[in-house]
Amino acid sequence: MYPILRGLRVIEGASFIAAPSCGLYLAQLGAEVIRFDTVGGGPDFGRWPRAPGGRSFYWEGLNKGKKSIAIDLTRREGRDLAVRLVAAPGQGCGIFLTNFPAAGFLSYDNLVKRRADLILIRVMGRPNGDSAVDYTVNCAVGVPQMTGPASLGDEPVNQVLPAWDLTTGAYAAFNLLAAERHRASTGQGQEIRIPLSDVAMATLGHLGQIAEVTTTAADRPRYGNDVFGAFGRDFVTADGERLMLVAITARQWTSLIEILQLGPDIEALERELGLSLASDEGLRFTHRARINPLVARAVAARASAELIAALSPSAACWGPYRTLRQALREDPDFSEQNPIFTTMEHASGERYLTPGAAASFGVMTREAPKPAPRLGEHTDQVLSDCLGLSALEIGKLHDAKIVAGP
Repeated sequence: MYPILRGLRVIEGASFIAAPSCGLYLAQLGAEVIRFDTVGGGPDFGRWPRAPGGRSFYWEGLNKGKKSIAIDLTRREGRDLAVRLVAAPGQGCGIFLTNFPAAGFLSYDNLVKRRADLILIRVMGRPNGDSAVDYTVNCAVGVPQMTGPASLGDEPVNQVLPAWDLTTGAYAAFNLLAAERHRASTGQGQEIRIPLSDVAMATLGHLGQIAEVTTTAADRPRYGNDVFGAFGRDFVTADGERLMLVAITARQWTSLIEILQLGPDIEALERELGLSLASDEGLRFTHRARINPLVARAVAARASAELIAALSPSAACWGPYRTLRQALREDPDFSEQNPIFTTMEHASGERYLTPGAAASFGVMTREAPKPAPRLGEHTDQVLSDCLGLSALEIGKLHDAKIVAGP
């Protein structure tokens, strides 16, 4: 946690990954992020993975450091309370992050009536408002058809990592701060819509894949575990361990060849082909069918400990294959030796290694991460601080079951 955004208040009404991850990043940089959920929790409140007691590790992971108010959004009074919270007065306020539908009580047109300079960041599935999630966006842009070995034919491979959700969350945080900067200089608020599908398609364009398919009139085929456009894949050591070896730069390539003692073999291959494999990473990909067996043989002749000892201090780029459980047990970076981590207790009652902000700011002291709130933990505080309600008024809302505490 860092205090950089202290004084900025963001109201979050959102579920799942993209929008809540945006709120998480802002909270980690010191913004006051107040999340409202319906009483009993929203659609992601119990999402897997779960603690043995049933609480969602997923929910408490994405909502660390936020405040929570529970409102009955099925009732008109509850919806009006949410709108008042979004449009509450004050400098640094009037910023709303959501993935609710663009129509309805949380529409920009409705909210801007309450606060003219409102900033609304709306994460969407598709630009036209149709529903979409990471997995439906991913299949529609062709990534599952590029993933996996060629032997799969047309069978798709769904990715485990929700890449478009995470990219959209980070992009939404960037756009929110840009809009806040614009408002600070002009006084003008606005709605910013960020569809997952647009983020996915734009990313493929940024990476050159739209240009590739347009100019070749062909889809990129599957290459299995080979890194596209460079040298890289998994290799097995003499004792059965699997290592990922990658050489994108010339320095990485020459260092790897030296460690594997493949200099004479590579020189002979270069003479035969009439080229320099150190000069162009693309050549190493083009001729991978000749290079990979040489590297595989060299790796297979050495035990993993010996090879890792040679790779570790070198300029070669490599990584061991581990399960997450193994990584937590073996990698010192997956421990409190890494300052991003703190072992702490959470609302689930479980105690585990918890990350804070991934960035390190040179002129600021890193603060420990804060756990996710219990649902409705800050209901009374938020109603008092943001809306100026008295204890009597707050009590009446509780009595009418319009709001709930933890």
